[in-house]
Amino acid sequence: MKFGTKAIHAGVEPDPTTGAIMTPIYQTSTYAQAAPGDHKGYEYSRTQNPTRDALQKSIASLENGKHGLCFASGLAAIDSIIKLLKPGDEVISANDLYGGTYRIFTKVFANFGIKFHFIPMEDISSIESYVNDKTKMIWLETPTNPMMNIIDIKGAADIAKKHQLLLAVDNTFSTPFLQTPLDLGADIVMHSVTKYIGGHSDVVMGAIVVNDDTLAEQLAFLQNSCGGVTGPQDSFLVLRGIKTLHLRMERHCQNGRSVAEYLKNHPKVEHVYWPGFENHPNHEIAKAQMKDFGGMISFVLKDDSTEAAMEVLKRFKYFTLAESLGGVESLCGHPASMTHASIPKEEREKVGLKDSLIRLSVGIEDIDDLISDLEQAIG
Repeated sequence: MKFGTKAIHAGVEPDPTTGAIMTPIYQTSTYAQAAPGDHKGYEYSRTQNPTRDALQKSIASLENGKHGLCFASGLAAIDSIIKLLKPGDEVISANDLYGGTYRIFTKVFANFGIKFHFIPMEDISSIESYVNDKTKMIWLETPTNPMMNIIDIKGAADIAKKHQLLLAVDNTFSTPFLQTPLDLGADIVMHSVTKYIGGHSDVVMGAIVVNDDTLAEQLAFLQNSCGGVTGPQDSFLVLRGIKTLHLRMERHCQNGRSVAEYLKNHPKVEHVYWPGFENHPNHEIAKAQMKDFGGMISFVLKDDSTEAAMEVLKRFKYFTLAESLGGVESLCGHPASMTHASIPKEEREKVGLKDSLIRLSVGIEDIDDLISDLEQAIG
């Protein structure tokens, strides 16, 4: 199936009892058994749920993967991935990543003896100097959050395979519509489903997709044993959202390009971070591994002050100031005080994340209204 057909049909079958087109919400915690162990494949909804099963199959199909697992949040998915490791293991991570990921790495798992190296990965050859006999995983986002840095997934996969490491890729910003890391050699793909895959700002959820059977078995054990699962109602909502993922992403990309071009030419804007520009670092890699460049954009004003950024954020009408991203509505944020506040200021500044930086999640509204909003907000 092509992507648009997968979005509608993959993992979803009409309900065999009623013929319902949409997967029912199996709002049940447990299932009747004819005798101990004699059941219809379902025992307890932490372990299996038909609505969640359909969603997991759908997301796996979109990523060209074999196994999908859904969790209560993106961080619950990350939690299970890092629990594949043990004390003394080391992870090489990109130095520009979601603040919640940095927090769980440094404030939770570091306390259990796992060591994390945060390095720039725009030149992936830098990874090899950090590999030692304790290294077990490479972790990256691309595009990164919020600097939109592009990392060569295939190049990172080659290094991972050379040293027998796991490569995990947070694919939240791109979605499987724009890139499929498993096809480029990644072992694990992770999503904050809350964002583009759900797409309507009404669900908190995470997902993992893998091809390896043993890895899938280990992650399913952690999903069940640690209990960070998503419920059937949220699973239903995301199944609904996925059906328009391809249409939404096309519009996000179209509007994102228009907004990026407008900001680039604005006299009060100092710099725009968007991988679609030819002068964006690793633009050619982005062209090679992405179908388009997405709707996430960051920019800084020529008046490089937090106060100036705050004034712009206050004046927006259609770009709503809020946490998160990837919904049908346009959102704006101040990473230094919101999504990335858990990262120390000196670490943020190392990657260029200034206190004046504004991040936009460009929605699917009429582009003329969005440009007008930028005009009146920036001045």
